[in-house]
Amino acid sequence: MSPELNQLRLEQLQAKLSAYADLAKRQAPPRGWLKLIREALGRTQRQQAQRLGISGPTLHKSEQSEADERITLGQLRKLADGLDCELVYALVPRRPLTEVVQEQARAIAREEVGGVAHTMGLEDQRPGAERVSKQVERRTEELLRGRWSDLWR
Repeated sequence: MSPELNQLRLEQLQAKLSAYADLAKRQAPPRGWLKLIREALGRTQRQQAQRLGISGPTLHKSEQSEADERITLGQLRKLADGLDCELVYALVPRRPLTEVVQEQARAIAREEVGGVAHTMGLEDQRPGAERVSKQVERRTEELLRGRWSDLWR
């Protein structure tokens, strides 16, 4: 994929994910969403289990699994549906994805340029810090214009 399309795809994804950023900061209830919503609706465990067509102990185990973060997405989706809820699932980056890609490119560029500068230093031809910095930036831009899959070697 071309670097321009990679950048566009990354920016579009980042825009979509920004809607979830505030949600990522919130904690799930200690006893889990399933139990909290069921109780808020005034349903007993037995009533909810009947509604879902499962046993009471199975529902109890599922609610506990959700609270312990051991539940599968499929199971959680089914149980959410039984509460007339939508399961919303997203991975929310801790920092902008564009920043992650740029940092990775810069790290590779530093490594490459640093290796050349070191070799030149052994030959008493080490370039100055400003020149090395410019080379790192130039190489970073080259990497960002290339195949991004190469950044994760």
